[in-house]
Amino acid sequence: MGVVDEIKERLDIVEVISSYVPLQRAGRYYRALCPFHTEKTPSFYVFPDSQRWHCFGACGEGGDVFTFVMKKEGWDFATALQELARRAGVSLRPRTPEETQQEEERARLEAVIAEAVRYYHHLLLHAPEAALAREYIARRGLSTETVERFQLGYSLPSWESLRTYLTSRGFTVEELVRAGLLVEQEDGTAYDRFRDRLMIPIRDPQGRPVGFGARTLQPDGVPKYINSPQTVLFDKSRLLFGLDLARDAIRQEGAVVIVEGYMDVMQAHQAGFRNVVAQMGTALTEPQVRLLKRYASRFILALDPDAAGVQATLRGLETARQALDRELEPVFNPRGLVGFERRLGAEIRVLSLPAGCDPDDLIRSDPDRWRALVQEAIPVVEFYLRLLLTRANLEDAKERARVVETVLPLLRDVGNPVERETYVQKLARAVRVDVRTILERLHELERQQALRVTVVTGPTQRTAPRSPVEFRRPSIADLEGYALALFLHQPQLLGAVNQALAEMEIPPLSDQDFADPTSRAIFDLWEEQLAEGNPDPSHLKAYLPEPLLARLETLPAPPQDLTDEQWLREGVQTALRLRERRLRSLKTELRALTEEASGPDADRYGQALAENARAILRVQQALRYRPWEYSPESGSLQTPDAHFGL
Repeated sequence: MGVVDEIKERLDIVEVISSYVPLQRAGRYYRALCPFHTEKTPSFYVFPDSQRWHCFGACGEGGDVFTFVMKKEGWDFATALQELARRAGVSLRPRTPEETQQEEERARLEAVIAEAVRYYHHLLLHAPEAALAREYIARRGLSTETVERFQLGYSLPSWESLRTYLTSRGFTVEELVRAGLLVEQEDGTAYDRFRDRLMIPIRDPQGRPVGFGARTLQPDGVPKYINSPQTVLFDKSRLLFGLDLARDAIRQEGAVVIVEGYMDVMQAHQAGFRNVVAQMGTALTEPQVRLLKRYASRFILALDPDAAGVQATLRGLETARQALDRELEPVFNPRGLVGFERRLGAEIRVLSLPAGCDPDDLIRSDPDRWRALVQEAIPVVEFYLRLLLTRANLEDAKERARVVETVLPLLRDVGNPVERETYVQKLARAVRVDVRTILERLHELERQQALRVTVVTGPTQRTAPRSPVEFRRPSIADLEGYALALFLHQPQLLGAVNQALAEMEIPPLSDQDFADPTSRAIFDLWEEQLAEGNPDPSHLKAYLPEPLLARLETLPAPPQDLTDEQWLREGVQTALRLRERRLRSLKTELRALTEEASGPDADRYGQALAENARAILRVQQALRYRPWEYSPESGSLQTPDAHFGL
């Protein structure tokens, strides 16, 4: 028995979930209000027999004990494994001496940062030298409760006050340097990094302090803000200020508002807008967005109203590397955002602030206006389209054509066909062109993209021979392993498969389609690695705990020497079989609930069962008719319309 199975055998899912959510018995099952979205009628069910849970309400999430704690706590698989193993009394593999030493060193750095937070906070409250800092806090309208909640502090002007204090508490100068609190000089001496500044502790999602943002208190002080340097604990590309305090509100709202400044976040939380976080520095990074995806599917970017403000917030996204025509668009590339939005199953919107106003000012002066702007935030595609059209000379026919050619790749990446056609109609009206002309050009681009399915074998790219190849198909028992083998062997395949599923109006493959926790975790990590532009499966091993390494080594061998069409067919068929299995499992749970339910509950579960049956039918039709396959007659991938009568 593997360590994951042993943990699941020892832990009762009802007991684990009830430590987070008050469960009520409902026949053979347990139910509660879903902890992942707001609802008035309980739709969250726990099934003791199968040791699984599922929400039949708005979020539609489900899984096992690992899935639940990962979603509830925002943990990755490795953290969930460690925490559940501790709770179950299961020993993980012995740590190497090097790993033990690294953990001890990390614990020391965590302790020294925590002690620095307490020291700076005490100085802010009591030191005479902190009078200017206290005046600044009062001027910015921050309450005593906010100062306590965020543990704001003050650093003395002295070059060695923090060093003297912490070394007296048993920490070494070397530890203080490694924690980013001291600056080491060439002669080996070290001095306090932060001096005469308002100290703002920065915490990881679990609330542990890992570094600081420090604001100058002098009118001519430069730079205005100093962050902790890169350390074992502090990586600003993977941290979001205020997330530890915002997690529950983000889950409840189903949305996160991303601002640029520490003061913006503190003022928002003080005013009751608790789902607000700040990026670290001037660029929002893909790891930060992927972290937020654990808690919400709607991202609202609060931007300055000018193009420079837009650029500052979006330019760091890894997916926005490629630039479009610089003469017609701002310097950021929203196409990457849209593709990223589609891969994550997220919704990215833009909140445009009034000129000369930042969130801090607006929330203090007019909180109702802030609330309205959040509600009125527009999709990133629409924001970009409006900005592009205002910069273009629409009286010039050539420039109108260039606008269309600039926007079409963006529209091609929009996953929802209704949303895509709406933008096409807006574009057509703006440039005074017939809608059919733009649609024909868009379909031409889609056909060209469909034909570019690259086959990768080893480090080089090549086109596989176009001859039929027979290979052994996977058994149902190892379907998940076979799917992982396919996608790891062909890095481009997952994106092509999800595109084909989208054309059939079937949701993309997700971790929910994998029942085994280890397979699910490997799939999640592979998606993250692909999103970060690193399509090398060998790099996965650096991030996998022992149970996942063992699973990776036992994956079945993928087929060899397939044509482009055969790779796509095999990938789509495997994804559809995974989806069908998941839907059938859900059908079993729904039938059991329907049999025991009465009144409104019976109607609700009956409706859910009917929707489930339609989803299963659609997947079965796709498996039977194969609408994604290449059509030589049309020169494109077939769409669902031909077989499903849409």
